[in-house]
Amino acid sequence: MSDTSLTAGTLAHKKTLTPRVRISRFLLSILDPRAYLHGLRLLNHYNQTHVIPRRAVSFGPNAAVSPTCQFANPERITLGARAHIGAGCCIWAGPKLGRIEAGDDLLLGPNVMLTAANYRFRDGAPVSAQAMDEASIRIGNDVWIGAGATILPGARIGDGAVIAAGAVVTGSIEAGEIFAGIPARKVGQR
Repeated sequence: MSDTSLTAGTLAHKKTLTPRVRISRFLLSILDPRAYLHGLRLLNHYNQTHVIPRRAVSFGPNAAVSPTCQFANPERITLGARAHIGAGCCIWAGPKLGRIEAGDDLLLGPNVMLTAANYRFRDGAPVSAQAMDEASIRIGNDVWIGAGATILPGARIGDGAVIAAGAVVTGSIEAGEIFAGIPARKVGQR
């Protein structure tokens, strides 16, 4: 049997269906609860990963957070007044000790990563089975962190500092300094 005969047979069958039968099949497909199951799963996933964690974050007044941001261990995250968190940012406090504390007027570009914990990577055991090293991240007032930058555990960023897009910050940055690169190095003063 060729593919063309299958197609022709299927088309012939559809032509014989009356409008009443077509409408009843359509209505049955809409009313079938299985049609909505996938949508409910997506809604539940979004609720678990975005809505519930956001309730535990301590936001200052007039903070604006993109709906696509992710928070981990939100009870240890504090964002100051007028913080603006761009799309796709990940703000992950440590599971036990590592906190993330940011001052007022923080501006995070899209896809910025703040993490207060990293896995160890010693020989002899899989990385995912090893304990995490945690250290708090402290960010001052009026700080701008560009798109795709990564701020690692223990980073200290002073008031008025600027972090360029794509930079990786591992240490301390003084007030008003401009840092760029991997690892981030001072490239100017504000």
